[in-house]
Amino acid sequence: MRIATFCFVVTIIITTLPFTTAQTYIPSEILDDYWAFYGYPIIEAGIIGANQFEKGDNVTLRVSLVNAGGRINFESTKVADTPMKKALSTAEARLEWDVGNATGITGTLRSTSDLVEVKSGDQVIDSLAMTRKSEDPMEFVIKIDDHAPAGEYVLQLNLNYQYQNNVQVDAEGWDPDLGLKGFRVAKSFVSGNQTLPLTIVVKQMADFEIVSSNADMRAGQKDGTIEVVYKNIGEKTANNSIARLSLFKPFTSTRDQAYIGTLNPGEEKNVTFKVAVDAEATPKTYGINSEIKYTDIDGDTIISESIKIPISVNAAGASYMIPVLILLILLMAAGSYIHKRKKA
Repeated sequence: MRIATFCFVVTIIITTLPFTTAQTYIPSEILDDYWAFYGYPIIEAGIIGANQFEKGDNVTLRVSLVNAGGRINFESTKVADTPMKKALSTAEARLEWDVGNATGITGTLRSTSDLVEVKSGDQVIDSLAMTRKSEDPMEFVIKIDDHAPAGEYVLQLNLNYQYQNNVQVDAEGWDPDLGLKGFRVAKSFVSGNQTLPLTIVVKQMADFEIVSSNADMRAGQKDGTIEVVYKNIGEKTANNSIARLSLFKPFTSTRDQAYIGTLNPGEEKNVTFKVAVDAEATPKTYGINSEIKYTDIDGDTIISESIKIPISVNAAGASYMIPVLILLILLMAAGSYIHKRKKA
């Protein structure tokens, strides 16, 4: 099974990855080339630790890299028939063994779903030798949507790197005791690219939304009512559920909590809150945060993400006290005038 998988990966990399030559040193003349080594990095990636998260989580993924590539084959390309050439051939062969090492690895993480946001930029690892694991992991921050449905989400890790393609050697001379004199090396590199899948899992849990609400009040109202219909849009049942408000000025309440009880997936329930509004409240639409505290199937107490309830506050109703007072004053004045006329 391992051999079949390895061959399949090699075939994919050979046939699909674009490579462009990037010389790191180009000598003024062609140096000797005694060997042709064939190979390239094959990088594998995995998430360190658990890959299961909850809706709304903001987490750091630690991604470890392993270079499972290496030397596929090699062959002699030039006969070494003198002591100096044999020394050059041996020196080149030692350097050619690095053909499967990856250098300058840049990782870019992308999400395949709008429900998972990647908030980190590119991550870099200097080098990764064959059969070795990265000493430090790449770290990416992701944000899972507050209402992401439970299930698997695939992230794509795009890796760009370089690896050695060829080595050429030369020397000014050779000494039986000192070895090669004036030894020179020219290395060429090519660019490689791999896209690796990383899977995260969003856990099943209760989740809530407001289906409808009715909250139309006026400034100065003491007996305002907020009616809200909550729905469990999650995958798990919420037990002992209690909806509660987070109030702020100009709102106060003597009953800012409402018992829901058991709310199964897909089920809706209506609750009522009692709220008072300050007389000085500015007429406009407010948004009051609500949340649901519940017990899950494991007996753990959980508080949901905040859900806003729109509340419309209108201007205070017109007061009839002033017109009545004016009318009374006019009537009293008229009565006084008539009384004076009669006496006259």
